[in-house]
Amino acid sequence: MFHLAVMLLFPWANSGNGVEQPPPPKAATALPAPLTLTARQDHQLMLEQQKIPASVMRRGPDGMNRNSPNYQNTDEAKANPWPQLPEMMVTKNRQPVTTPELWWRVRRPEIVEYFDAEVYGRVPRDVPKVTWAAAPPDEDRGGGRGFGGRSDNPTVPTITKRLVGRVDNSAYPAIAVGIRLTLILPAKANGPVPVIVDFGGGGGQRQYLARGWGYAFLNPNNIQADSGAGLTRGIIGLVNKGQPRKPEDWGSLRAWAWGASRALDYLETDAAVDAKHVGISGLSRYGKAALVAMAYEPRFAIALVGSSGEGGAKLHRRYWGEQVENLTGSGEYHWMSGSFLKYGGPLAPCDLPVDAHELIALCAPRPTFISYGASTGPGAEGTWVDQKGSFMAAVAAGPAYKLLGKKDLGATTMPPVETALVDGELAWRMHKGGHTTGPNLDTFVTWAARYIKNGSSPAAPSSQPPSAAANPSATPTTGTPAVVPVRSNTVAGAGQAVARTDRNSQIAHRQLVDKAKKGRIAIYFIGDSITRRWGATDYPDFLANWNRNFHGWHAANFGWGGDTIQNILWRLQNGELDGVNPKIIVVMAGTNNLGGRPDSSDREAKVTEVVKGFETILNRCRQKAPEAVILLMGITPRNDRPSFLPTIAQSNEHIARLADGKMVRYLNINDKLADKAGVLLPGMSPDRLHLSEKGYQVWADSLRPIFTEILGPSAKVDLAPPPTGDPSAADRSG
Repeated sequence: MFHLAVMLLFPWANSGNGVEQPPPPKAATALPAPLTLTARQDHQLMLEQQKIPASVMRRGPDGMNRNSPNYQNTDEAKANPWPQLPEMMVTKNRQPVTTPELWWRVRRPEIVEYFDAEVYGRVPRDVPKVTWAAAPPDEDRGGGRGFGGRSDNPTVPTITKRLVGRVDNSAYPAIAVGIRLTLILPAKANGPVPVIVDFGGGGGQRQYLARGWGYAFLNPNNIQADSGAGLTRGIIGLVNKGQPRKPEDWGSLRAWAWGASRALDYLETDAAVDAKHVGISGLSRYGKAALVAMAYEPRFAIALVGSSGEGGAKLHRRYWGEQVENLTGSGEYHWMSGSFLKYGGPLAPCDLPVDAHELIALCAPRPTFISYGASTGPGAEGTWVDQKGSFMAAVAAGPAYKLLGKKDLGATTMPPVETALVDGELAWRMHKGGHTTGPNLDTFVTWAARYIKNGSSPAAPSSQPPSAAANPSATPTTGTPAVVPVRSNTVAGAGQAVARTDRNSQIAHRQLVDKAKKGRIAIYFIGDSITRRWGATDYPDFLANWNRNFHGWHAANFGWGGDTIQNILWRLQNGELDGVNPKIIVVMAGTNNLGGRPDSSDREAKVTEVVKGFETILNRCRQKAPEAVILLMGITPRNDRPSFLPTIAQSNEHIARLADGKMVRYLNINDKLADKAGVLLPGMSPDRLHLSEKGYQVWADSLRPIFTEILGPSAKVDLAPPPTGDPSAADRSG
């Protein structure tokens, strides 16, 4: 039989990634070519993995042929066979969610885990990195090779950048993935501008440019094909080395959302873009992708979710229009994880542990606009997308928005066509047209302008860092906008990643990347030498203090001496946080960015650099570990350079404003280390810069109550990876 042959030729066992292992003989290194399957064959393999007989899979309704005996239900009397939705505001252990902290710390991660395990699948820990560059000339003509969007506009002069994010395929060269992104910006902007990233060309370019915003077209099919036959290729196939998925592996919707996050990585490095105000939009299946991207990626500031239907904003439990059984059939199953298939066969939609209201709630408190066309009338969208089921989901998501201090829809009855609900962060409008967001775009832009601050307005302050490129609208021409190797301590923009190129730092980086793959890390410390010395093997007294304070909390130290904020950002972008998923991240940084003249003009520039750098690190940590509580430490006093003290105080004031008191917190221990004038207290520092064991104990005493609050008491056994040290110290000892 076909499936037996596949199992024999392409076993499921993981063959390993060969990291830091000597290469075997050339013949043994050959990897099999990508497996070529039809969607039906791949669908059948997924059923067999889960021991689900094809005979128990229910057929989805027909959405087109009204004469079909299996035509979709449009009878409201039959539409709600399972009216009870999963309880969103109660934890798994039945604790009511009554505080934002409980939502962020407990309930939201529980909901994310359900969606990962049962609906959209898990993004693998080892997804290769993406390097962004300007598209080569042969790929940059006429919108070819997956590029979209037109740079001409009748009223707004524009600049167009066509970019390719190439995914590292060195582990499996048989599959190449290049993410195509077309970025269209107003040519006469006075500063960085907000950008709406649009999946699949759903529209809005004219409205966004007229408002002074940018428009980015992201081609989802360059990330992952929209077909079950494509699952052994694209980014999913690349990670799986051309072999079929396992049940909990990600589907196309999650892969497209991953691609949107990688596009956002690039936009964060473009000085012409206001990266704090980047939105995501999409229509139909790409509306589903936009909602998934908004739910999983906290850096997206706003979303326009167009006609997303089943698998998007529509309740799975609603028996109306498209159904779960359509998504579990061979035509659409690739959007979802393989584990989702069981809900169209041996299990029913009512068995799902989550529903669409909880997907919308994951977007909270950020503004999210649900858009549909009319169900009836001339040129209407029709009933397949179940407008009412999506409205019901949005209503049911409201408690999460209200808990987080935002407004819900403000109504529980679906309003008439072309009546907008736009008073809060959760918004709704159903236009009288068809399967498009077009007639809702003007309403969306007006509503969104309340939340998106337009950086191109002459009256608006620029968020461009002082050291950004003088010509922010120029098309990038070199390899990796997000990762620019520059010599250690070279001055760079605060949001720019800078590699340490000295041999010792490169060895240390490789050790820390390896460390990130070991053990279980619940608390992740990142920083410079003030952090590093605490948990390093070459400072045994400080390491002993570390162990006394943090044993059983699975804490790991990823500090490296001499790092600027830019160096730390490079390390975060290049594997040291990949796949770690800590519960807490502690950031101590900035002291190595304070060099220069002590006069007031330089102070302002340094403060701007430090604060922008902290913000970039914060965004990167959110992207790499979206469920972690991030603890930003105030820069500690420096008595080796007393002239830096005003800069430190001013920087700390601004860093504190980055915290929301929930998932991002700020901790300043300077009043326990120094007097009011900033003079370090006796015994706190051996060199007027770094901390002594007494100083580290002050830091630990401030951290331990926070760790207990978030993680509970420390365990008897510690599962963190072994500590590391300065490689050159090992060389000297030898």
